[in-house]
Amino acid sequence: MTRILLATLFLLLTACTGAPDGVETVASVDARRYLGTWYEIARLDHSFERGLSDVSATYTTREDGGIDVLNKGFDVDKGEWSQAEGKAYPLEEGDWSQLKVSFFGPFYGGYNIVALDEDYQWAMVVGPNRDFLWILARNPALDPAVVEKLVAQAAALDFDTDALIFVEHGIADTRTSP
Repeated sequence: MTRILLATLFLLLTACTGAPDGVETVASVDARRYLGTWYEIARLDHSFERGLSDVSATYTTREDGGIDVLNKGFDVDKGEWSQAEGKAYPLEEGDWSQLKVSFFGPFYGGYNIVALDEDYQWAMVVGPNRDFLWILARNPALDPAVVEKLVAQAAALDFDTDALIFVEHGIADTRTSP
């Protein structure tokens, strides 16, 4: 099993769905516009992503109406790619701002979109508690002013923004992709 798969399993076994207390998701998300590849700009540290650069998530439509998820990152120490495949569904029909995501069997974790650019160029996602936070963008780099704004929003929601890790991209450019 890859490191991301093991980490995702840990997340799903220790987490539940829904947003943390006092955290609201965006009013609406057009699932079709959210599909595609998102690059991880910043995250709170977790063992399953530790040491990974070039982290991205790609979302595609499933035949059953859900979303297929492919998370991948480059393990700098091992010099190889790590990836995990999963599936996501809205917690409530038609509300794509709160998803339940599974990478392993019947176990689901929360995926809550708490900030989203009107043009779907960046997003901030949190898990079911304040241990999980990701800032995502359609490109491997994001305007520093936008990052600053999202970090301030996360701090106002009581996330430990001093612990954010800013993800490096381009490290794997000269290496084989998965």
